[in-house]
Amino acid sequence: MRKILFIGLVWPEPTSSAAGWRMLQLIKLFLDSYEVHFASAAGKSDYAHNLIELGVHEHVIRLNHSSFDEFISRLQPDVVLFDRFMAEEQYGWRVAEYCPKALRILDTEDLHFLRLARQEVYKKGQPLNIKSDTAKREIASILRSDISLIISENEMDLLESEFNIPSNILYYLPFQEDEILADKVEKWLSFEERRHFVFIGNFIHEPNWRTVEILKRIIWPALRKRIPSAELHIYGAYASQKVFQLHKPEEGFYIKGRAEDARRELERYRVLLAPIPFGAGAKGKFVDSMQAGTPTVSSSVGAESMSVEGEWNGFICNEYSEFVEKAVELYHNKELWSNSQCKGVQILNDRYANPTYGTVLLSLCAVKISRLMEDRDENFMGQILLHHQHQAIKYMALWIAEKNKKTEL
Repeated sequence: MRKILFIGLVWPEPTSSAAGWRMLQLIKLFLDSYEVHFASAAGKSDYAHNLIELGVHEHVIRLNHSSFDEFISRLQPDVVLFDRFMAEEQYGWRVAEYCPKALRILDTEDLHFLRLARQEVYKKGQPLNIKSDTAKREIASILRSDISLIISENEMDLLESEFNIPSNILYYLPFQEDEILADKVEKWLSFEERRHFVFIGNFIHEPNWRTVEILKRIIWPALRKRIPSAELHIYGAYASQKVFQLHKPEEGFYIKGRAEDARRELERYRVLLAPIPFGAGAKGKFVDSMQAGTPTVSSSVGAESMSVEGEWNGFICNEYSEFVEKAVELYHNKELWSNSQCKGVQILNDRYANPTYGTVLLSLCAVKISRLMEDRDENFMGQILLHHQHQAIKYMALWIAEKNKKTEL
């Protein structure tokens, strides 16, 4: 059986973030066909998923340390998958040097440079600059990899049209979800049984914090005036003190902290509010809301690449006043709410419950492995970047390793 090694920036926490859930989906996808190994230099939190129970071999590795060279030389995986471009920068040159025949896959999660560029527009009012230093690093990582997994069709288009990335090294892989079947829908709480508004998001992720700020300062004061009996409940892992300071029960604004089961929590609420001001990729909170039968009011950047032909499980609004109006309408109008719920089921089943994407990826890996050197010769720009940029990263890493040795002495 072939081997695949996942190199994670962190150990997957599927209950904490969409990134953790995405990584777990990828691991499960490869488990049927590969002996799966997962390695990370990060410490494990109490919320890290128990991969051993799934049959995954876990490895603790060290950053900027020659022990990784020995580890990868012994393991000799057929495929190495990097969790975000930073992991590829840190370990890619070592994999290329000590395991040159391994297929190198980059899971981008989202395009970091796009999210950060939009963040600068939001915070500083600067023009959108997607050709930043972060973009140069991330694009270089994509070009060095044999396949890059992209979660958003919008980002696929951007990479091909704006940066001329060859389409044969990109693969669109949306979230891999179970289909919402009729018996599940029948078990959902009804419109009458649900109450209140909700938002959910990991607070390590800057767009989520900014969304909560907008909810607290702008959306909720106006919305509470319209529906005085309603409450807004905010869930999210790793909430800091600045987040908990927003907890105001007298205003109907509740900071609830981590949700142990996001979908089960969301099933209790009538409407999800998400005026996300910037971001990239696909948003796990909306997949969760569709799986929970909870309609949503979102910004356009939030729903980017997730709606189907303009259809959404609720409303897409960028003006705050319209956002409030549509939230009120969705909260009170049972027929509209039910139709929105049905749209969510359709969107999820059409876009995210299609197993073909995963099957094609496994087949693509087999084909790529069989003609690895030919494909790499065709991607000459990637070979140039591997040679030059990785030489710089390599010698910096070796310098750090030597410095660490002296510190250890």
